[in-house]
Amino acid sequence: MKMKLKGALISTALALGVAGVSPAFAWEPTKPVEFIIPAGPGGGADQMARMIQGIITKHNLMKQSIIPINKSAGAGAEGFLAMKEAKGDPNKIIITLSNLFTTPLATGIPFNWKDITPVAMLALDQFVLWTNAEKPYKTAPEYIAAAKAAGPGKFKMGGTGSKQEDQIITVALEKATGAKFTYLPFKGGGAVAVQLVGNHIDSSVNNPIEAVAQWRAGKLRAQCVFDDTRMPYKQKMTDTLSWNDVPTCKEVGVDTDYVMLRGIFMAPGVTQDQVDFYIDLFKKVRATPEWKEFMEKGAFNQTFMTGKEFNNWLTLNEALHKQLMAEAGFLAKK
Repeated sequence: MKMKLKGALISTALALGVAGVSPAFAWEPTKPVEFIIPAGPGGGADQMARMIQGIITKHNLMKQSIIPINKSAGAGAEGFLAMKEAKGDPNKIIITLSNLFTTPLATGIPFNWKDITPVAMLALDQFVLWTNAEKPYKTAPEYIAAAKAAGPGKFKMGGTGSKQEDQIITVALEKATGAKFTYLPFKGGGAVAVQLVGNHIDSSVNNPIEAVAQWRAGKLRAQCVFDDTRMPYKQKMTDTLSWNDVPTCKEVGVDTDYVMLRGIFMAPGVTQDQVDFYIDLFKKVRATPEWKEFMEKGAFNQTFMTGKEFNNWLTLNEALHKQLMAEAGFLAKK
């Protein structure tokens, strides 16, 4: 199965704002901003949200404080419904991943991305096929061959949640290779990495940021990235390897690719002035050295979108996820 969620790589060069120089705004937050994370602690969305909080605080980019809150129940449904119900409240924002599409499709909850207000795509996140470094598989084809030889369901693939991105990729991997895994869901990417280091699962498809610490420590092996081009970052992350040294899965004969949204939304019923404040805020965040370091460490695709371009991307990718989930048999029964 071929999966593509692409955008052109966009760089930002923003001179104002990072050093505390701010234009006058028609609106700005009037109380501490609640930053909802529809995922568990330690995963990619959680790490990004808390990094953003640190940057905003360090560079004094906003007069009010920003408070990350995990609302992960129901594969993120708790967070999405909280935003939907906060109509007209500009002091709440949410960081989204592709469970923005998958959770309502899989569960049937009364939520669609159009129920809240798009602000900006911050980046697209990669997925890597990870195995335990103690195991003998040096390449993705070696691992796939071992999984096939062991028989259907003998090898365990760990991922975040059920019927979400990680399981969609696992199904696509099975269709592309003929291997068959037992998929085990966990609450977040941090927990998945711990399970793989402990040999409780055989592989994962974690985002780079969720497993980079274990990779650098020599505990995990990055087999391939689920994209059609290599990650561009050439700084060494381990003693011998950079993200750019990790082959694409297609390069090694596993023809599957998928990248994931990292975006910001507000509640329904907010004004354009309120949206514009946060667009400017996140442009300033993206111009900081801390953000650039975080992007390189986590091997992100640094696509940035707002306005009509972002809305068009969301419409296209909602349709794509509906197709992928229908093919995987993951759509909620009506």
